Amino acid sequence: MTNPCYKRILLKLSGEVLMGSSGLSIDPDVIARVAAEIADVKHQGYELCVVVGGGNIFRGISGAARGMDRATGDYMGMLATVMNALAVQNALEQIGVETRVQSAIPMASVCEPFIRRRAERHLEKGRIVIFAAGVGSPFFTTDSGAALRAAEMKCDALFKGTSVDGVYDADPKLIPTAKRFDTVSYGTVLAQDLKVMDASAIALCRDNNIPIVVFNIRESGNLAAVLRGEGVSTTVQPSIGE
Repeated sequence: MTNPCYKRILLKLSGEVLMGSSGLSIDPDVIARVAAEIADVKHQGYELCVVVGGGNIFRGISGAARGMDRATGDYMGMLATVMNALAVQNALEQIGVETRVQSAIPMASVCEPFIRRRAERHLEKGRIVIFAAGVGSPFFTTDSGAALRAAEMKCDALFKGTSVDGVYDADPKLIPTAKRFDTVSYGTVLAQDLKVMDASAIALCRDNNIPIVVFNIRESGNLAAVLRGEGVSTTVQPSIGE
């Protein structure tokens, strides 16, 4: 999977990745490990944007299922992503990596507002930019936020770090015989409703020709390995004629 065109990438991390096995919403040891992996990739010369979900703290759609107003729940989820972004920023800066957090919901006391040209300038200066608060509006997931930021920042690929090592035709945690794809097209993902990202995020990546690389972030060193073409992953990309 090694591709010299991958100069600028967006890394999407689920909030659950930050929990670890300790039961804490934000596990400092897990964040330190993830930060070290991000720093390792940064030192290899990649320009990095990061989007972190908020499911380890609050998930808006779950709140809505329990009777909460969906918009209110989504705003609470967006605030959870800001907390996670600040935690990742702190872990990165503790190991000497310059980082900026930009939020789609303005909160000047804790981070910058999202300004595309300012974010581009940070990347040009060698900083990592963490985008928080999704797209800034309810009814959109952080997957959609990641796809949107990847398109705005002209990223060469969107890397999604999850708890599985790729895209399967069924849930591998429930069906041991599920088949993993090495590559799969955007159309197949949408037609078969494969659980990669939500449909709007897939469509946005397809429309902007941004490949999505799905890999297991819980495995130590896997991000760098996947970028070297050595790790296990699935790439979602156009099919012939798509």
